Amino acid sequence: MAPELLGVLVTAGPRVGRIVEVEAYCGSEDPGSHAYGGPTPRTATMFGPPGRLYVYFSYGMHWCANVVCGPDREAGAVLLRAAAPVRGIDAMRAARPRAKRDRELTSGPARLCQAFGIDGTFDGADLVTADRGVALASDGHLVAPDDMAASTRIGLSAGADLPWRWYVPGDPHVSGRPR
Repeated sequence: MAPELLGVLVTAGPRVGRIVEVEAYCGSEDPGSHAYGGPTPRTATMFGPPGRLYVYFSYGMHWCANVVCGPDREAGAVLLRAAAPVRGIDAMRAARPRAKRDRELTSGPARLCQAFGIDGTFDGADLVTADRGVALASDGHLVAPDDMAASTRIGLSAGADLPWRWYVPGDPHVSGRPR
């Protein structure tokens, strides 16, 4: 599911971006996943239903967002790592006043959430019905498999060796260099 999100539009109110980088997390069998070891109150959204947004607070300072994609009651999620801004760039700049360049608006999971105004109140939002104003949509500009690349995930101590990160090579909004 993760590579299929490349090129999909994420919207939050007037802000729209095209997803250019994602990472997959495969639930209770994946040592890099928040769901490793089973459900907790924090991870309940990851256990379904699919099509929801799992939002969590990271390092005590940043919000990050994942698309829940596993079957109901089986955790699985795709971290939204980066998006290329499409519309609402002034709103993104207002939300991220320290960004010196537009590339810095949505390059990285925490920056993306801040630019789109996504915080913990969006946890569990239905991305299909645009519940709480956030949604995923396709405008037909999906990334073909030959136009994407894969690498290991970024910033993990467990499960870092798994090649479950997909991105659009050469896109300036991609957050990390491949390993």
